[in-house]
Amino acid sequence: MSTYFPKGEIARGWYVVDAEGQTLGRLASRVARLLIGKDNPQYTPFLDTGSHVVVINAGKVRVTGMKAEQKKYHRYSGFPGGLRTEEFKHRFERSPERLVEQTITGMLPHTKLGRAMAAKLKVYRGDKHPHQAQKPQTIELARKRA
Repeated sequence: MSTYFPKGEIARGWYVVDAEGQTLGRLASRVARLLIGKDNPQYTPFLDTGSHVVVINAGKVRVTGMKAEQKKYHRYSGFPGGLRTEEFKHRFERSPERLVEQTITGMLPHTKLGRAMAAKLKVYRGDKHPHQAQKPQTIELARKRA
């Protein structure tokens, strides 16, 4: 069986995902799937066939359990005494859009292809975004019933 290659241009759509009330990890996995292009009929594992995704209301995403109080993020500079630790709560207050973006990009491949997919992700704290000219479609993700 021969390897499938998409013929012609790869059809990339623009989608808007509202993160308000969504669980962070579940939202990230669904958005990563759109960026990778798994829902695209032209999907090819070694090509970037994904769509552009705009995530709005990143400041209203939620986490379950005790993660808001107990989860910590670590980074290490490589030098002695260079370990820096930040709690989820403080990082979320400071820049929720960056936190959501890092969560989504962590679910993409860690290669050149993954970086190309991550470049098609736009995350905004509020409900305003400058991508109206692309006429994005709104994607409704299933919400947990309260």
